[in-house]
Amino acid sequence: MNARETWTLRTENTTYVVALAGDGQWAELSAWGPHGAESGPSPLDWSRRTHFITQADAARAEYIPYGLRPFTGADLIAGRPGEERGVWWRFTGATAEEDRTLRLFFTDEQLGLETALCYEAVPGTDVILRHTELTCVGEDELRLERFDSAAVNVPVTGGARLTYLTGQWSQEFQRTQLELARGRFEMASTQGVPGHAYAPWLAVQDAASPAEGATPTYGIALEWSGNWHITAEAEPGGAVRVGAGRVPHEGAVRLAPGATLATPRLACAFSPDGLDGLARVWHRYERQLAGDRMDRPRQVLYNSWEATGFDVEAGSQLELARIAAEMGAELFVVDDGWFPGRADDTGGLGDWYPDEHAFPDGFDHFISEVRSLGMDFGLWVEPEAVSPKSALYAEHPEWVYRIEGRPATLVRNQLLLDLGREDVQDFVIATFDRLLGDHAISYLKWDMNRPPTERGRPGGGPVEEQDLDAAHVHGYLRVLDHLRTRHPHVTVEGCAGGGARIEHATIARTDVVWPSDNTAPLDRLSIQHGYLHAHAPHTMSSWVTDSPGVFDQRPRSLGFRFVNAMAGVLGIGADIRTWSQDRRTEAAEWVARYKEIRDVVHHGDLHLLNTPDDATCGVQYEERGGARVVVTAWNTGRLDGAPLVPGRPSRLRLRGLEPEARYVDGESGTAYSGAYLLHSGVPFAWSAGYDAELVVLTRQRAR
Repeated sequence: MNARETWTLRTENTTYVVALAGDGQWAELSAWGPHGAESGPSPLDWSRRTHFITQADAARAEYIPYGLRPFTGADLIAGRPGEERGVWWRFTGATAEEDRTLRLFFTDEQLGLETALCYEAVPGTDVILRHTELTCVGEDELRLERFDSAAVNVPVTGGARLTYLTGQWSQEFQRTQLELARGRFEMASTQGVPGHAYAPWLAVQDAASPAEGATPTYGIALEWSGNWHITAEAEPGGAVRVGAGRVPHEGAVRLAPGATLATPRLACAFSPDGLDGLARVWHRYERQLAGDRMDRPRQVLYNSWEATGFDVEAGSQLELARIAAEMGAELFVVDDGWFPGRADDTGGLGDWYPDEHAFPDGFDHFISEVRSLGMDFGLWVEPEAVSPKSALYAEHPEWVYRIEGRPATLVRNQLLLDLGREDVQDFVIATFDRLLGDHAISYLKWDMNRPPTERGRPGGGPVEEQDLDAAHVHGYLRVLDHLRTRHPHVTVEGCAGGGARIEHATIARTDVVWPSDNTAPLDRLSIQHGYLHAHAPHTMSSWVTDSPGVFDQRPRSLGFRFVNAMAGVLGIGADIRTWSQDRRTEAAEWVARYKEIRDVVHHGDLHLLNTPDDATCGVQYEERGGARVVVTAWNTGRLDGAPLVPGRPSRLRLRGLEPEARYVDGESGTAYSGAYLLHSGVPFAWSAGYDAELVVLTRQRAR
């Protein structure tokens, strides 16, 4: 095989090699791993073929259509409307830029379809971005029934261990594992958002290797805010093949002559250091997505929702603001209930004007009072939602998703605007421009509390030509992009009834996201443990709330709740009016400690130490350059004062330290060698009144 038929992409630490195969009918993955992994026979080269299937069905193809691959599952299913499906293409060219980008072109001249497989190595990371561009080059319209973003082949010997994130509302991001020796695994969402049940993220390892340690680990994450699926299949011949892409609500989409459809990007990541190492690869990538905004400190916020609910009025809000400012909060956010008609969840959505009765001295006067306390000001909004009782719905009933002549389903007493319509996008943009232009607002929490149900657009043309799911996603991203460019000073928090819309397209356009509505200490610890496998701590908004709370009655101390929330972006959401002065003083001390270490938490390299199923677990953050190491640690076990192991303290073994260096605990003054912390760990003498700790270690290299 000559050089023209092989292409190599290089990331900071990894190599990804693609070769032309099948007599020019498809591209195959030759190697994916650390630099040098391409030297020698490919571990993906299964020379045996299985009887009764075609060569393409057993190939480790990067992307292949139905037609060439008729039995084991195709990445692309296309044809002319009303005709048999199938694509029989051939390689027609390639463009490459050094070892950073690659485009491979395949064309079916008879059908009139050109397909470009697109690759990009992201500088400074170990991520390869892949997507596919489909262009109708013939005179006839095409029907696309399936059009995945990419397929990924993973070298395993005895089946694959799949790690993925599952859940439901209030229990998102639960780390789940299964072994796939044979058969097919699939997870998906058709709720118009990624959903609470699964995250569009998957990690794959050889089942014969441990999950942690020096284990090659492959990961994918789909950058798409709408319907999606990820499929993993243990195929005949020994391959484990993963495919991912968006799912059109209409079942298929039409591609007009001359038109191009670009699929969502699929981020492909590799680490030689297990799930923990893969998490650090994703964190570095998400810091790159943040761009210059990564340098803006995420402020400690106070949100009034759990204190006042819909009962928003200036007096009680200012009382909360004064207490929050005394505790060190830097931002005060008024949640749901600040606009007219919002005494409960049956009205008001869509009428985004401050309620004159709630703010009798004027909204700007109220904001100035908050800002005079030394805090910035923010608002909660749900711009895609509309209440049937609202003035907006009375004026524009055609703006909601609906099916003519059929009843509408109310979810949370509200309907959903068709954000795929340009006039609806313009309304949302104008609403934001007015609010942010007229008032000193520097923070927006964008919520979405219901999925689309009757998802139709009467008068919008043939169903397959509408592509409503993609239109909504593009409208959502257009509005977020407008906020970024027109109001760059505004911090945006993404939320969808908790963690139902968290993926790279959203993370690239927001500053923080809300992983779950559940802030109960032990539940939240499990949610955050899973979340940090896929996403960076600087994106993770986390609140300290009252305990026992709504979801979980298991008691934990105020310190536990603060250390838990400090593992990401700290916020407070409790009714602090009911807190004693001693409790407020303790809270202020935690806030002050957090401000000293948040740069390490948000920018440092992370290690997940144990799991919430262990009696002692924690998260380690190491400052770039290694001068400071921050450890957030929790006792998830018994609180009766008895030690977890009689006569012995609990310990967390740290990772990645310099064995010869000394690490000094800034609180106690205790000095440890790096070797001690790696081998024996940090000791914790848990008790009924001591169930969490923040440890800050400063490195002192040996002379």
